[in-house]
Amino acid sequence: MSPEGHILIVDDDAEIRRLAGKFLREHGHKVTTAQDAREMREAMKAGPVDLIILDIMLPGASGLDLCRDIRRTSSVPIIMLTARGSDVDRIVGLELGADDYLSKPFNPRELLARIHAVLRRMRPSGGAATGGSLLNFAGWTLDTRRRELTNPAAVVVDLSTGEYDLLLTFLEHPQRVLTRDQLMDAAKNRTATGFDRAIDIQVSRLRKKLESHGGPEMVKTVRGAGYFFVPEVERS
Repeated sequence: MSPEGHILIVDDDAEIRRLAGKFLREHGHKVTTAQDAREMREAMKAGPVDLIILDIMLPGASGLDLCRDIRRTSSVPIIMLTARGSDVDRIVGLELGADDYLSKPFNPRELLARIHAVLRRMRPSGGAATGGSLLNFAGWTLDTRRRELTNPAAVVVDLSTGEYDLLLTFLEHPQRVLTRDQLMDAAKNRTATGFDRAIDIQVSRLRKKLESHGGPEMVKTVRGAGYFFVPEVERS
């Protein structure tokens, strides 16, 4: 990883690629740019990237299609670029596994701030000072040093940055009602402010992964209050 992270910008607008790339390089990032799906895939094969900035409106395969494809094999953070006011695109992008979104036109400083926020959330936490790095619940284990979730069959389950942050928040506050605001604060997801469905979408995605093994419901909705994480949690 470069000192500030390797960023891949995927946008068919040459001016956005040039200006955003120049600004991010000036702030210490390594930057690679791509104008379409083919160039994006070539860039990802050439070496690891730390974060992808992905425009929704691309020639050929759309950014939403590419987000879905990336999530099949990688948990690399993704920030989607969307048309101003396009809530449908934002909702679909989050459901497909994007970690954040930014409306065009955007201020480069806001883009930089969002990149730094997502990359901070990706850094290993090293475990809480009060115990070990393994959080065990209902046969599952979250390794906070490796940022790795293992199901009861000992299979690693891929989590996006937002899903990991949300799960960690639940595990640190089990068996109590957490409001949406508390979840957004604790999961460092304040970029979702003003878009109330963002946290609901993250919870829905996390639920599907936790329940895909056929186990009991772990995250209950408390109508008018928030969410409740059911299992007991043990740290080791």
